[in-house]
Amino acid sequence: MTAGVRTATASLVAGAALVFAASACTNTEPPRTQVPGTSATVPASGPPAVTVDTVLDGLDHPWDVVVAPDGTVLTGERGGRFVVRHPDGQAATLQADLSDLHAIGETGLMGIALSRDFATDRTFYTCQGHRDPDDVRVVAWTVDPDWTTATRTRTVISGMPVAGGGRHGGCRILAHPDGTLYVGTGDSTRPTVPQDRGSLGGKVLHLNPDGTPAAGNPEPGSAVYTLGHRNVQGLALQPGTGRIYAVEQGTRRDDEVNLLEPGGNYGYRPDREPGRYDESVPMTDPDRVPGAIGAVWSSGSPTIATPAGAFVTGDAWGRWSGALAVSSQQEEQLLLLRLSDDGRSVVDSTTLLEGTYGRLRSLTPLPDGSLLVTTDNGNDDRVLRVMPN
Repeated sequence: MTAGVRTATASLVAGAALVFAASACTNTEPPRTQVPGTSATVPASGPPAVTVDTVLDGLDHPWDVVVAPDGTVLTGERGGRFVVRHPDGQAATLQADLSDLHAIGETGLMGIALSRDFATDRTFYTCQGHRDPDDVRVVAWTVDPDWTTATRTRTVISGMPVAGGGRHGGCRILAHPDGTLYVGTGDSTRPTVPQDRGSLGGKVLHLNPDGTPAAGNPEPGSAVYTLGHRNVQGLALQPGTGRIYAVEQGTRRDDEVNLLEPGGNYGYRPDREPGRYDESVPMTDPDRVPGAIGAVWSSGSPTIATPAGAFVTGDAWGRWSGALAVSSQQEEQLLLLRLSDDGRSVVDSTTLLEGTYGRLRSLTPLPDGSLLVTTDNGNDDRVLRVMPN
């Protein structure tokens, strides 16, 4: 299989030209949506009109996507392949040694992030399953100037647990402007992991690029920043506030968006019966986890499967500028959440792209206000660019 490109229009991203494809649609009809904190389905404020272009197609479960300063688009297929799209529109496989990749179920080649100093150090990071021993790791790579070969330079951190079938492997990387890395992890469907401070699963980790715990972590010598999570697959930094939000894949009861606080426990405890992973428990359970921090937003039942989040900014988004965009696999839509001034609740919401492109996974904000979105259908998956009109 090869990745294809449909070339149509040009756009400027990070100071470099990106030629995008012309598979455009406009979203115009206001949906009805469940507003958190109410029991009724009420009309939401109308969504912004958007144009959607295809950047890359012919992909198989692209898990994440980033754009380098020179305009090169980098994505990775969960089963084990890096794909790049050069500024001239040509797509190619980026050669890399992924022979030890543990790709099974939900686990494989997952989150991607560029080093803060990528322009000089040519470094990017990946979350990936690892075979023998089986775990999930964050790996650092360097790439040559022509984007032909990625070379593994080091393992940043290892030991994040993985289930035999690959469920709940996480794993999102947020490269913070201060140079540190935040990593969202999954609980590997093991009942005691989310509340086990000695485990890296069911957590958000905070690291230096060399893998050492970042300064200011709640427990010196530990990479654990927050705990009590089920499967953190999205991390988003709110512009202007420094707040970091985790987007969590839930049980059949709730998906969640959580505002991270150092040392915070977000209340997932699926060990109600010893030795059994009990997915009927609440995502946040203050009765069994005293002091558990409640969610900023939760889906309620039925859940919509939320794997990513990103903040949208720019005048073209209108009143939705500054909203948190959350992708949905199950409902095949993009959810926009306007947050309160203190960032702890949702004051309005709307949806985009309902049922148009299938399951949506990663969200990457670009400097021009658009979003890169990957689909997760396993059949001619795409990297899309969503631009407000």
